[in-house]
Amino acid sequence: MRRLIRAGAPLDRVNNLHWTAVIESIVLGDGGPRHQRTLQALVAAGANVQLADRQGRRPLELAQARGYAEMTRILLQAGAR
Repeated sequence: MRRLIRAGAPLDRVNNLHWTAVIESIVLGDGGPRHQRTLQALVAAGANVQLADRQGRRPLELAQARGYAEMTRILLQAGAR
């Protein structure tokens, strides 16, 4: 992820599932250290933490629903609501 960020990859690109990289770091992960670092890198690079998926679920809601306390903390510190 850091290599893509350095290369200027679009951080807020929405895929066919209407997921951004921030959402993918949550829903495709296990909430563990690797995925936490990915989320932190995205947030530090300026990724939008408010963009919702197709069902209107935002990253904070997704992290909380999965019980990912550290990801929830990262998102709250980044201003997610």
